[in-house]
Amino acid sequence: MSSSCEGKSSWPELVGFNGEAATVIIMRENPKVKANTVKEGSPVSGDFRCDRVRVFIDDNHIVTVEPKIG
Repeated sequence: MSSSCEGKSSWPELVGFNGEAATVIIMRENPKVKANTVKEGSPVSGDFRCDRVRVFIDDNHIVTVEPKIG
């Protein structure tokens, strides 16, 4: 799905990073997206959006899942 979106679409290298730092890196590398941290296990909508990256974090604010456009 993300192949139709512009710019970088996934950030596997950010797993293990601080979530807030990861959002800054993501938005710098792809200015067309807005990245937000989401606590793992939180309910999220299932719609796909090219301008959104969810950065799932644990209780220590560490990225636990590869951030991707969606």
